[in-house]
Amino acid sequence: MSEKFSSDFELADLVEDNIEEPKYYKVLLHNDDYTTMDFVVEVLQKIFHKDKAEAYAIMMKVHTEGIGVCGIYPLEIAETKVFLVKQMARSRGFPLKCTLEEV
Repeated sequence: MSEKFSSDFELADLVEDNIEEPKYYKVLLHNDDYTTMDFVVEVLQKIFHKDKAEAYAIMMKVHTEGIGVCGIYPLEIAETKVFLVKQMARSRGFPLKCTLEEV
């Protein structure tokens, strides 16, 4: 049995006005003396879906400046990306450091 709703209100009245936007986080790669440049490019292509040129540019930024931004994501996605990078790096024997930072 369906209930009838009064037409005295709008559906928008049911929605709270104080909905907050999710916080976003930068996923960062850090340079080290052991992880190969080719591996960093591979990580950027496989995990962050960067094309070869963009992956190479980010890798060079990591190499020359010590740190580079892979992308900006909501917290859960950023945490997943960090986990996947660490898992892939460890499986290949690299100490690649990946962190996140609130935007």
